[in-house]
Amino acid sequence: MAETGPRGAVRPVTLVGDDILRRRCRPAGAEDFGSPGLAALIEDMFATNDVAEGAAIAANQVGVDLRLFVWDMEDDWGVRHVGHILNPVLDEVPADERRLVEQAEGCLSVPGPYRVVPRTDRTVARGFDQDGEPVVVEGRGYFARCLQHETDHLHGRLYLDRLSRRERAAALREMAELRDGVLARRAERLRLRPR
Repeated sequence: MAETGPRGAVRPVTLVGDDILRRRCRPAGAEDFGSPGLAALIEDMFATNDVAEGAAIAANQVGVDLRLFVWDMEDDWGVRHVGHILNPVLDEVPADERRLVEQAEGCLSVPGPYRVVPRTDRTVARGFDQDGEPVVVEGRGYFARCLQHETDHLHGRLYLDRLSRRERAAALREMAELRDGVLARRAERLRLRPR
């Protein structure tokens, strides 16, 4: 996939508490693939992810009910990964080919706090590109974590849901303290963004 850099319009990021983050997103259908609206949405998501300083962003994080996410990030080895996937399904990776890694994780829709979340260190996602062509994306390390985190979003789950009740409450308190600063930094990045 050849996506590079922020090209579209920056959209508001939905925050924890918004109903769309809790709903299972609708799958992309024939009316979506190849459409100008889908192409524009993907570009807008890349731009929004860039301004928010994210690794990836799901469609419901910009208020759109669609099984889609984009990513633009470096993995643990400094390799940049840029792409998008619609209707992703994660393969079950055999136990002898993966390990569980506990690592800090954050979310653009939960501005501020990071918490340790266990995820497998290898993931294979199968889905489609914007033209409806099949794609297979394999991630290791941080990129694997990203693919799992974003797929969770499409099922209406946040990383907060993988925490104990106590940890979740602490993360939400921290978010309340940090949110305004994070959102102000995003607003400043948007203001400085080349037109």
